[in-house]
Amino acid sequence: MPELLDRQAIRLDAVAADRDAAIRLCGETLVAIGAAEAGYIDTMLAREQSVSTYVGEGVAIPHGTLGGKELVNRDALAVLRFPEGVDWDGNPVSVCVAIAAKGDGHVELLSALAEILLDPDQARALREATDIDEVLRLLKPVGEEQQS
Repeated sequence: MPELLDRQAIRLDAVAADRDAAIRLCGETLVAIGAAEAGYIDTMLAREQSVSTYVGEGVAIPHGTLGGKELVNRDALAVLRFPEGVDWDGNPVSVCVAIAAKGDGHVELLSALAEILLDPDQARALREATDIDEVLRLLKPVGEEQQS
């Protein structure tokens, strides 16, 4: 089974003009690693139109709508760091943790991510990470959550 967070799905120097461009980059990353079909990106944008995926501490967790699940090939995460920041409906975002999940996998993923990201120290460490191994270390508990 492929890892939930593939090294190729971590980009620490991403640049986006706005929220929607950031979401597109996240979706394109999930598509590039084979976790989702290209149409999944549209469902990620649709999700954002109905409910903001901004969670605080400079972090957003973009993911698709329920209807987008059929476009997901496997559960996966993508982590994009935006050193310049992105305006997310008035909130500055510097890290996006994008989710592609089949079935109800996103519920467990969101729960595990929330535990990490709502800890101000861990969220700051993720926002400031400049090394892929550091990102993998910080998000390792999310992968372990999925194994149980």
